[in-house]
Amino acid sequence: MKRVFDCLRGIGLQPRVPRRSAQAEQLETVDEIMNESNIRKSAAASTVKNTAMPDWVGVQCAAWGAALVLATLPAIAFGEPSCPGIHVRILDIKNSTGAVACALFESPEGFPAEYLHFATNIMVIKIREKQARCDFEDIPRGTYALAVVHDENMNGKLDTKLLGIPTEGYGFSNDAKALLGAPSFSAARFSYDGQNLELTIGLSY
Repeated sequence: MKRVFDCLRGIGLQPRVPRRSAQAEQLETVDEIMNESNIRKSAAASTVKNTAMPDWVGVQCAAWGAALVLATLPAIAFGEPSCPGIHVRILDIKNSTGAVACALFESPEGFPAEYLHFATNIMVIKIREKQARCDFEDIPRGTYALAVVHDENMNGKLDTKLLGIPTEGYGFSNDAKALLGAPSFSAARFSYDGQNLELTIGLSY
């Protein structure tokens, strides 16, 4: 057959190469698709194999991490004494409407009416079942005074009527009394040594 092709080329004729049938071309296309599919499956299997171990390791690490967290939780989470600070329990709350504002002062300036501007620390606590507690933590040693207001309408101040008579509950540390006006800082002051200090303040209406 090769000699026949050479003779045809010698007289200027191009030998005719038979074309592949459409069926053969389709079969070749199917083979290419199958090969490509196998390559992709192989790559996917390799990926799953490589990622399966890290997922399992992650679960194991998470379990160890949880154990370490439980082992190192602070004692307060298990009912031990709370952090050092000034802890104030509010007594004689008339109702559970509004909130209780506890204002901690370290100087006479603004005491007690201007607590929003001059108090060192302010806590606003929602009243639940006529009970409230204010906990001041990370307080340095020193001399302080506390003013407590039952802010029923939650407007951020102690409401009063004529002659400045309060219409909302109020109270002071050291059980300082308000006679013809608010007590002085010196009447309500107390010393704090940086440890745990438990106080109770009863409200007057």
